Amino acid sequence: MMRLPSSPFFTTRADRIELARRNYFEDGTMPTGMVSDSVLQSWARCQRLHTSPSRDIEFAPVSASRAQLALQKNRQLRDVWSQELPELEAMLATTSCAAMLTDSTGVLIGSTCAGRAHENIMPTATRIGVSLSEEAVGTTAPGVVARTGQPVTVDGGEHFFEHVKPMHCAAAPIRDIYGRLAGVLDISSEGIPFSFDAAAVVGIYSGSIENRLLIAQSRQHLVIRFQVTSTLLDSPTVGLVGIDLSGRLAWCNGAACKLLGLASFEMQSQDAELALGNTFAQLASLPESGAAPLRFPNGLLVWARAEMHAPDGHRKLISGCAINASPESLPRSPSQLALPVYEKSVELVVSSTDDQVPGVASDEASLRELDLDVIERALDQCGGNVSAVAKKLAVSRGLIYRRLKLRDA
Repeated sequence: MMRLPSSPFFTTRADRIELARRNYFEDGTMPTGMVSDSVLQSWARCQRLHTSPSRDIEFAPVSASRAQLALQKNRQLRDVWSQELPELEAMLATTSCAAMLTDSTGVLIGSTCAGRAHENIMPTATRIGVSLSEEAVGTTAPGVVARTGQPVTVDGGEHFFEHVKPMHCAAAPIRDIYGRLAGVLDISSEGIPFSFDAAAVVGIYSGSIENRLLIAQSRQHLVIRFQVTSTLLDSPTVGLVGIDLSGRLAWCNGAACKLLGLASFEMQSQDAELALGNTFAQLASLPESGAAPLRFPNGLLVWARAEMHAPDGHRKLISGCAINASPESLPRSPSQLALPVYEKSVELVVSSTDDQVPGVASDEASLRELDLDVIERALDQCGGNVSAVAKKLAVSRGLIYRRLKLRDA
């Protein structure tokens, strides 16, 4: 039978959690409403994995080879984490908290731990290579996120093992361009409850790291960033989509899905013109700096800019297509947006005198600015057949031969 408190009101959140633990672990009753469903489900999994929540545990690193593999495999994630690290460290410097980064399995690959005098668990728990998974240390925020892919906060006694009850953790997922869980960002405090909304903070920084990772992983993608106001284009709340050279959506972040009114699974491989209401040429004509207005099929007006990413990670694969316009100089009313800034022609490197392939659209209708890497990839796909490449890319054979001649010069 579920135990009831002696008072109709709980004194503290910690009291409510302790009552939930007694009901669940001692009485075998479900403390519904006392702790989150995510924590209850984790407790159930941990009961199947571990003998007792009262036994001592050790925050031990995985094998040296597995730790090294985790570091190597997640080099890009660690690179973008390092770009956020100075700001993270400055933000947390005068709090009781540290930030931790794990891979998708819960193995620690980054930490800001300062080693404060009152800490007993943190100095060992924040070592590179330590596993924070449910299998290793029971219910923890990074372990739950690694298992479920969903953000969660685990306070004090919500941790499965009693040894870990002094900890307070909030964690959020980081996803890659394939929508897979790439890693987990966690903010933890030992012995001192959070004095701010840790879930909101970790959500902001995990979003910022994820956005950096999406852009870093883009290869031959036209990246569009947009938001309802231009001031948010460089914030963690920016909507991001990557469009491949066939004009289809290669990836998107959560903010983009929300602004477009689509579920993430609906975005993948969808035609960009259908999803965004603008052709590839129009999207490529967005400015690389500043912002231009963009109207979506759902009627929403956003401010956007674009950049192209080459296979080597460099930008500006498409040159001459940026429109130099500031938000102040652009039309703001719907009546001014009948044919917005896209009426300006896009400069082409291809020549209008190229021989045309019968039945193929003119060079002006092709992807603006064909890059040599694109041509070489198409040649590989077509077995070196130049005519087939010209048809595939909707340009003339003359253009292909001239680009190859420049490559071999």
